[in-house]
Amino acid sequence: MKNKRWISLAAAVVLAVTALPIAVFAGEKEEKELTRVTLNEVAHSIFYAPQYVAIEEGYFAEEGLDLTLVTGFGADKTMTAVISGEADIGFMGAEASIYAFQEGATDPVVNFAQLTQRAGNFLVAREEMPDFTWDDLRDTRVLGGRKGGMPEMVFEYILKNHGIDPATDLEIDQSIDFGSTAAAFTGDMSAAFTVEFEPSATALEKEGAGYVVASLGVDSGYVPYTSYSAKTSFLDENPQVIQSFTNALQRGMDYVQSHSPEEIAQVIAPQFPETDLETLTTIVTRYYEQDTWKENLVFEKDSFELLQDILESAGELTERVDYEQLVTTEFAKAAVK
Repeated sequence: MKNKRWISLAAAVVLAVTALPIAVFAGEKEEKELTRVTLNEVAHSIFYAPQYVAIEEGYFAEEGLDLTLVTGFGADKTMTAVISGEADIGFMGAEASIYAFQEGATDPVVNFAQLTQRAGNFLVAREEMPDFTWDDLRDTRVLGGRKGGMPEMVFEYILKNHGIDPATDLEIDQSIDFGSTAAAFTGDMSAAFTVEFEPSATALEKEGAGYVVASLGVDSGYVPYTSYSAKTSFLDENPQVIQSFTNALQRGMDYVQSHSPEEIAQVIAPQFPETDLETLTTIVTRYYEQDTWKENLVFEKDSFELLQDILESAGELTERVDYEQLVTTEFAKAAVK
């Protein structure tokens, strides 16, 4: 009897010991099964908070993706990375996909998820202007954005809606690199206004060098400002990767819809180590209160047509493109369910 008990105990120990390496190995194998995906973003901005929530909360990993995030510093560079295959997915203004299509892309870059529904930049004045109106820009010099880029086109779209001709009623300096306008504004006293993204707008206010007098996101209305896109071939060959990616993003969108600006700022803080939490919260609140982020990622047809209206108004569209050619809603709609 004792011998039988001893044999049973010994067998149990052997099983436990041999099971341990198997469990560890299984865990290692599971880690290795994450699919690598490279995302090239047009800029690293608090404006894109839902994306960083999805990263920091581990949603991409939970969806089976090992995400590498690269900042392109410009839609042209991000689009080049996608077309060349350096990046699997691009995050930029959808106008870039239209430009590429017009240039005869043989493997069109298609938009599959829309993140922001408002412009993310602000008009900063040299002085406080509590009674600001857009007519105050007449006969002034403004530091603007790159010609053909969404920031500049939305700015000009607003001006035209207020009866102001961007070419004759004011001077818009479009020669300064993206991200350098705030520094130029502090050093160039001839400019009365500058158009800035965050955190530059808030930084100018903190320095006493400028004051936010208008939100382009509010004054332009709902605009499909940024979206995620990939080459047609990548979408066709990797539908599950795109679906998993979109699922993770939708979870990030759900988070910002159901949490306070303070909570959102706390989560994304590791993405912006150079920005203190108080400033981060101020910026998130600005975007939160102007309804920057969609409840879902579906890129609607009306939004795409509005984008083309803006491109036409800016003289950047040679021919309108069919919505179905450059937008798919399959993945975004599935992610909502």
